[in-house]
Order: sequence, then C-alpha cells, then structure tokens
Amino acid sequence: MSTETEVVSVLKYLDNKSILVIGAAGFLANIFVEKILRVAPNVKKLYLLLRASNGKSATQRFNDEILRKDLFKVVKEKYGPNLNQLISEKVTIIDGDICLEDLGLQDFDLAHEMIHQVDAIVNLAATTKFDERYDVALGINTLGALNVLNFAKRCAKVKILVHVSTAYVCGEKSGLIMETPYRMGETLNGTTGLDINHEKKLVQEKLDQLRAIGASSETVTQAMKDLGLRRAKMYGWPNTYVFTKAMGEMMVGTKRENLSLVLLRPSIITSTFKEPFPGWTEGIRTIDSLAVGYGKGKLTCFLCDLNAISDVLPADMVVNSILVSMAAQAGKQEEIIYHVGSSLRNPMKNKKFPELAYRYFSTKPWINKEGKVVRVGNIEILDSMRSFHRYMTIRYLISLKGLELVNMVLCKLLEKEFQYFHRKINFIYRLVDLYQPYLFFYGIFDDTNTEKLQKMVSKTGVESEMFYFDPKVIDWDDYFLNTHVIGLLKYVF
Repeated sequence: MSTETEVVSVLKYLDNKSILVIGAAGFLANIFVEKILRVAPNVKKLYLLLRASNGKSATQRFNDEILRKDLFKVVKEKYGPNLNQLISEKVTIIDGDICLEDLGLQDFDLAHEMIHQVDAIVNLAATTKFDERYDVALGINTLGALNVLNFAKRCAKVKILVHVSTAYVCGEKSGLIMETPYRMGETLNGTTGLDINHEKKLVQEKLDQLRAIGASSETVTQAMKDLGLRRAKMYGWPNTYVFTKAMGEMMVGTKRENLSLVLLRPSIITSTFKEPFPGWTEGIRTIDSLAVGYGKGKLTCFLCDLNAISDVLPADMVVNSILVSMAAQAGKQEEIIYHVGSSLRNPMKNKKFPELAYRYFSTKPWINKEGKVVRVGNIEILDSMRSFHRYMTIRYLISLKGLELVNMVLCKLLEKEFQYFHRKINFIYRLVDLYQPYLFFYGIFDDTNTEKLQKMVSKTGVESEMFYFDPKVIDWDDYFLNTHVIGLLKYVF
C-alpha cells in the first residue's frame, strides 16, 4: 500500500463551488470570506447567512458592518472598481437565523436555489460568551448546529459540512487531549442523565415560570445566565459556552448519517499573522484585556500559573485550516476532528505574557486621556487561587469591612459608596471564577489529524504560501510585540 500523502489543491477545489457560510458576521467568517474573494475569484457563489438586526436588513449589515472594515482594504486594492461587480456576481446575502428550523429562510426561491446549488456548508455561528444566557447559547451553539445539519441533509449537492467548535469542549482536562468525538449524552465528570431535549425543556419551564411572576428583563437574563452555569458545572464543564458547544458536537456527530463532517476545534484565536495583513483583530480576548489593562496602568496583578501553556493561534491560520479541510474531506462520508492550535508543536508558556507586556509598554508607553505617559512597573504574579484570595483580602475586603462599619455608624450615609465597592468586588470574583479554568489550564491538544492535513498542501507552487497553518513558523516574541499588540491598540482599544 502506498504511504504517499494525498495532495490537495484548495484553489482547484474552490473553482466553481457554491459555499454557504453560516454566522457570516463573525470575526473568523469575515476573514474566511475575504480570503476566498481575494485568492479564489473563480468560486461560483458565496451564500452568506446573516441575521437582520436593529432595523437593518441582512444586506445593509453586510454593506455597512462587514465590507467597510479595514480587513477588506487589500481586496479593495486588488480589484479596485471591479470589486462591486465581483461581489454582486459572487456573493448572495441571506436573511436567516440558525436558531430556527430551515435556518429561518423566508425567501423560498432562494432556499430552493441553495438546496440545488450549494456544494459545501461552513458553520461559524456561535455565541462565545462564557456566561451567556442558557436559552441563547443552547439555541445557537447546540440546537443551531442541528438546524444547520438538517439543512445540509436537504441539499442535493452538499459534499462537506464544516462545523467550527472549540478545543475547550474538553473542559478542564489536563495532559494530552485527543481528537476524539463526544458520544451523545457523554459528560466530563461521569454524571449520567445528560439529555439535550431535557435541557431544552428545562429552559422553557424556567422562562415560563419567570414570565408567570412578571419578572423584569434583568431578572430573566440573570436567571438564564445562572441556569447555564449551573447545568454546565453539574456535568463537568466550566461554563455555558463550552458546554453548549460540546452538545452541538454531539448533535452533528450523532445525526450526520453519511454526510462528510469536519469538526474543527480551534484554541484561542488571535489577530492575523500574515493575511490579508498582519494584526487584524476584533473583540477582546482575556489575554488582550490583561495586556492592555496593564499597559494603561489599571492592572497591578496577574493571576495565572506562569508555567501553564496558553494555546493561541492567529485567525488567518485557522481560516486556512478550514479551507484545506474542505478540499481534503469533501465526499469522504466520514467524520474527522481537527485540533487547530499550537500547544503541542510550538507551546507558549503564560510567563511570556507579563514579560512581553512589560517589554512593549516600557518602550512604547500608553498616553492617557490627560496626555500623561503611563509608566509600567513589574507586575505582581498571583500563581494560585489561594494567593488571589489573600491579595483580595488585603487589598479590598478589609477596606470593604471598614466601609461597612462606618456606613452603619453614619446611618447608611455611605450606602451608595458601599454598594458600589461591593459590586466591584463581586464583579472581580465573578470574572475570576469564569476565567480561572483557562489561567490554570494544563491540557495539550494532540493535533495528529491537523498535522496530516498540513502535509496535504502541496509544498511547491503558490498554495504552500497561501494556505499556511503550521504553528511552528511563529516566533511568539516577534508576533506579540510587532503584530498582535499593535493590532489590538489600533483596532480594539
């Protein structure tokens, strides 16, 4: 039997293909669409599913919120005035919602066209808030995944469904984490009885109960957030996001029948490494807010195990892995899982973050609103939850107790100040509770399948340069100091 690696051409694969992109407004989806328009103008059609929102139609959202981004400046330079023509020929905006059956499609002619034309579906829709409302997270991350699969099964020509999940469906496992699927109802702590239909019913019952007592929208939101965290922790997941993503994987993995399925599990996604230009980013990730909070002089301590590994990978590499996986797996009629990250082949320890933040902001200090230069000093490292609780007691809780006492003596004259301080401390504890599993994470993601996928990209010709996603080529110091932090300060803060 030949041991030669199969070689795929992504450009040939994309030629004359119609692709449905779900969750097209998201960070990764934007990069995915930009890449195809820029490198594969012979694609037949990109159907982009967007939800109309705030009175804007899906098309208005695409024109106002997506195409205007800096991200598209390279593709605009490449095609100049011809870009509008290319987009009108190649891009069809679909008003839909993955929380609804048949993706909430109202335009039946368009639905009919897609059912007969679409070759591939990429589901990038997700809510990534750790403490999202349970009804919202279940609707998008779990039941939404099933709605996409059911639509894919109706499509006559679909040869591949890529479902983008997250590497952190593993919860707080340590050691080598394999590219293996979750069976329906499997839990991380062995607790039996996880049933997705039951979870759906629980949510509905809780919502009905809250409506019956006329609960305010704030109360409903808080109750839904608490329910999600409670259910996640009951079965061994640290938060609602990864719990609902794991159930989404169970749904599509169990019900796919003979449809080719890629479950892509990226780790923490950071700004672009190279394309369309280095440093494009949106939204704030944990590590970003810590780094910038430090640079602005607002963060005096850093909570994490310095020797634990942070698994991060630039967004353009994640998008390239999606494109190669489509070309490699189309028509294979099997399910395959790819861990897309860096912890096995180019690990970066947490100790890098405070070091690099200090190096960056001591040479290029932040100028605050008053025009003053913010000088950064060495940061205090809290390397365990015990040291965090000790720090909080000394810095805040003793003062809070004192304030409470004075407030009582003064007949609650300082009630407003006391409540504000109390809320602030509760907020810190809640944040730490949410992020603690990732600041003390001891897992390494095995990426055997992903490494095989890398080897399928031809080493000669343009495609090896175009569809790169090998984490070994990244010099982390150079990337964070000269690409990532600059992108963050330009686009986010």
